[in-house]
Amino acid sequence: MSRKDTLVSRIPKLGERVERKDVVSVVKLHGVITPQASPLSARGSINLAAVESALKRAFSHERLQAVALQINSPGGAPTQSGLVAERIRQLADEKGVPVLAFAEDVAASGGYWLACAADEIYAHRTSMVGSIGVISGSFGFAQLLERFGVERRLYTAGENKSRLDPFSPEKPEDVEWLRSMHSQLHEMFVDWVKQRRGARLRDSEDLFSGDIWLGAKAVELGLVDGLGNLRDVVEKRFPDAEITVAEPKKPLLARLGMASPAAAVLQALEHRAAWSRFGL
Repeated sequence: MSRKDTLVSRIPKLGERVERKDVVSVVKLHGVITPQASPLSARGSINLAAVESALKRAFSHERLQAVALQINSPGGAPTQSGLVAERIRQLADEKGVPVLAFAEDVAASGGYWLACAADEIYAHRTSMVGSIGVISGSFGFAQLLERFGVERRLYTAGENKSRLDPFSPEKPEDVEWLRSMHSQLHEMFVDWVKQRRGARLRDSEDLFSGDIWLGAKAVELGLVDGLGNLRDVVEKRFPDAEITVAEPKKPLLARLGMASPAAAVLQALEHRAAWSRFGL
């Protein structure tokens, strides 16, 4: 049979029913979780606007058996973490399909928040998982301005409008306010993990300390359900299913690398620092 005849034989005949395979959709959630995409970040960014179309595609298949989240994120903005996780749960409940999360290099902080949107979580034995805590940082330039004779002029309406201004001396009451905000966010994070992981969590005083663990210890603590990679687990659980990937699209300016140079470089440094906390 010629190549032409072979190709023609594979074309469905009129009225012939085409058998469609079951599908497991994979959504790649890679990068720092941030409201804005970084045009200079090689590892991408995660936010609701960036992943919405990919999530819709992933959950839209007729013969959908499950959705797999491929997570590689050191965390980031808590609001975007919550928005993406809630959207995943909304679509999963609408379609009535299981969601499986797979931690790659790291699923920490907001990255673990995303993983908890899944019904089951798996990690590689070398994956870094956890970091259930809240962190923020800044710099103080008050003495630098004084050294160079620069006068700071700041005008506000509202006594707390200039909290934590980096060009003003740090105030104890501002630090206490920030710690209160951190405590509230931490409590929300802990509640989310407990809600999603339930009785699978082990009783450990370190569980919500902000610490991070490798895959096997994360299994022991109940943070993940088992060790394994996406392809092996999916092929075992859904042997007749076809794996399709729905990868978030980068904004046009990010794809072209066009943005404010100063802002882009600063954001790239912030993303690099987020990964560096985990040696990546």
